[in-house]
Amino acid sequence: MFAVPFENLDISLGRNIICDENRFLRKIVEEKRGGFCYEMNGAFAALLRALGFKVTLLSARVSNADGSEGPEFDHLALRVDLDEPWLVDVGFGDSFIEPLVLEPDLDQKQFGKGYRLISTGGGLCLESNANAAWKKEYLFTLQPRDLSEFETMCHYHQTSPDSPFTRKRVCSVATPAGRITVSGDRLIETCDGVRQERRLTDEERIAVLRERFGVSLS
Repeated sequence: MFAVPFENLDISLGRNIICDENRFLRKIVEEKRGGFCYEMNGAFAALLRALGFKVTLLSARVSNADGSEGPEFDHLALRVDLDEPWLVDVGFGDSFIEPLVLEPDLDQKQFGKGYRLISTGGGLCLESNANAAWKKEYLFTLQPRDLSEFETMCHYHQTSPDSPFTRKRVCSVATPAGRITVSGDRLIETCDGVRQERRLTDEERIAVLRERFGVSLS
């Protein structure tokens, strides 16, 4: 979360992203890039399994501003079983940093925000709380999924004008005190709750991606 950025830069460059663990690992490890949810959590699942952890892919439906939810396979999250089950997600932008205990109605606080899982009719809803009001993040079930099942929505998010990932370039990484984000032509830095924002030229954006995120596009 502090080292690998959440980013959709390949989408803006017209580079096709296919749901394949080896491609995800090559991009993140060898090319020193980041990715969006399918890439980040797909690669992290492969890493955890190689280390001996039991990992289950989960389909999540992201909550929209109007109260609706996206379709099935809208988002990829992970269940990791240790002594108890945990919700793990390294591919949801500005969300929880540490794993969450997969237990309903348990308030869990980290890095100045609260999180909880609420039982719904057939699944769970992840909610976050930063300013006294709970906000729905996404709905999910515990049904095991295969990476290939996410292929259609992965393609949709790369090509549809209705996808948030085709509307604006984003590169974002958490820091111990906040977050650094390039969103479109803006650099946004949050440190200890203080937000600073400035506009970037094309040359500055390329330099910031290289110097602050370690991302070089070629």
